[in-house]
Amino acid sequence: MKQFLFTALALVAFATSKAQNVSLNVILKPIQTLTIKEEQKVVNLEYATTGDYQNGVSKTNDDHLTIYSTGGFQVKVKATDANMTLNGKNMAVTTIKLSSSAGSQALTNATYQQDLSLSSSEATLVSSSNGAVNKSVNVKYQGAGANAYIDNYVPNQNPSIYKATLVYTIVSA
Repeated sequence: MKQFLFTALALVAFATSKAQNVSLNVILKPIQTLTIKEEQKVVNLEYATTGDYQNGVSKTNDDHLTIYSTGGFQVKVKATDANMTLNGKNMAVTTIKLSSSAGSQALTNATYQQDLSLSSSEATLVSSSNGAVNKSVNVKYQGAGANAYIDNYVPNQNPSIYKATLVYTIVSA
């Protein structure tokens, strides 16, 4: 009789239970950050010898950019003005070339641009079809050779400093 009672109770309990559903949503919002190493926010291309004017000068900033991106992205760069101006003299920003390469924390599936002429229009410096978590990019800045700047020295200004402001942006790809 006891066995019959337990079986009957089990059947009643089973017969009265109902399944309940829960809807689980995983909501992913896009996040993209691009930072420039604080101590590398000023880049100096210094022409001090005849060889510098003839051959050009360059400065490579290791791990210059750090990228965090949910999904593929492009890092773009542009100058705010087409010319660097000093006392009525102009130097076109297109005489400066930028090259990118893998930093110490390399990107996955990245395309790095080489010898990109700086411009006042955005151009892609590096891109990846994958996301990135604190990945780094080296950037080389190359000034013109072939005596391109020989007539841009301003008398009584030692040194003559031409300045350009560069804007880096990150966009989804």
